[in-house]
Amino acid sequence: MKKLVLLTILTMVVMGCENQVTSHHPKVTAQQAPRDSTQATIQQQPNTKAQDSLSIPQETLTTDNAVPFFFEYEKKHKERYVRIITDYGNIDIELFNETPYHRANFIFLTKQHYFDGTVFHRVVKNFVIQGGNSERWEISRRRAAIGSYLLPPDTKKGFKHHRGIVSMPSSDIDNPHQFASPYEFFIVVQKPGAYHLDGHYTAFGKVIAGMEVADRINEVATEGKDNWPVKEIKMKVVLLNNQEKE
Repeated sequence: MKKLVLLTILTMVVMGCENQVTSHHPKVTAQQAPRDSTQATIQQQPNTKAQDSLSIPQETLTTDNAVPFFFEYEKKHKERYVRIITDYGNIDIELFNETPYHRANFIFLTKQHYFDGTVFHRVVKNFVIQGGNSERWEISRRRAAIGSYLLPPDTKKGFKHHRGIVSMPSSDIDNPHQFASPYEFFIVVQKPGAYHLDGHYTAFGKVIAGMEVADRINEVATEGKDNWPVKEIKMKVVLLNNQEKE
């Protein structure tokens, strides 16, 4: 009889322990579920400054939410100087305060390291060099993580397409307002300038050092109707402070 009572007590203790473990096992929530790797990539990219709530959009950018996002972003991110690093040398660029959305867009993409590993994918002799694109899958994933968006043109600030001007091409998407492709840019190498572009494309910066590098890139061999360089010209874009630009 004593053995039966003891066995009953042990059985109840074991069952109680099993129920305790089961009741404390955490349930899988939406926050704990695995996230898409392309979304995680952009959120984990380090900035050169401490991150704040405006450093990264809460959702992927679209044409509808891009301007409101950059309107707030440019208030806290006032950087104006960047350096394009290539195997041909460095190109230093000053971004215009007068084109705030386009300046903020370029600073944002630089801080997200979007341009690192992209290439100058279009070189038109004695005209322009165009960069910010690549056929690499990694670059496509970065764009997907950031978002698919266009920026409205800002062509009435008085900037002409002089030699050395940095401007934003229109999107390949047919749109009546000539919205710009935010991931790409071109540098005018034509002398004294490419003034037929005025009023059609947004000039948002200028080369302040390294124009000879742009000229060297403009001399590379190209192929096809798209003027794609035969040899890949990769770039990395970094922020400059006032001391570095001087």
